[in-house]
Amino acid sequence: MSTIIDVFLHLDQHIAGYMNEYGVWIYVILFAIIFCETGLVVLPFLPGDSLLFATGALAASGSIHLLPILLIFCVAAIAGDTLNYTIGHYSGNKVEAREKLFFVKRESLDKTNRFFDKHGSATIILSRFIPIIRTFAPFTAGVGKMPYAKFLSYNVIGGILWVSIALIAGYFFGNIPVIKDNFSVLVLGIVAVSLLPVAFAFVKNKWTALKG
Repeated sequence: MSTIIDVFLHLDQHIAGYMNEYGVWIYVILFAIIFCETGLVVLPFLPGDSLLFATGALAASGSIHLLPILLIFCVAAIAGDTLNYTIGHYSGNKVEAREKLFFVKRESLDKTNRFFDKHGSATIILSRFIPIIRTFAPFTAGVGKMPYAKFLSYNVIGGILWVSIALIAGYFFGNIPVIKDNFSVLVLGIVAVSLLPVAFAFVKNKWTALKG
């Protein structure tokens, strides 16, 4: 069990070695990690951006086929968000009946409904590029009863954009020596840049509250 957990948590760092160890099963493992990271709101700590980037770098070396893994990741990302939305959708009544469900507070539900009415589509796409938030966004959309047809269309667009950009970036830049030798720093940079919109929104809200 500890080995399985280690594979899931650190696959982005040791993907080349795991490729040799698990062979074609690596495709199943990669699908499962992206599906769980986007589909299960309790697992936002699984590798996302870094895993896509590292897999792209591996594809550039010829160890893994780019097109199949691109399709696998896209399906996993879209299916994961769909599951997350569905769980949130059917948990909505419980949130209404109780003060909170997991991490969702009662007042958060009202804010969610208003927020997604105004920014829903853009949120689903942009959240793909923000670690942790991309795991919470589809769940919150489901709790807030965002129309499924609208959610699905932007889920597909966001999923394809996120996977394609991160995977292709790894394909073209992941094997450059300076990037390869400082991959952990690059991952931290990706996370930091991804969190900038969140930091900006936080500062903006605080500033608005102070002015009000």
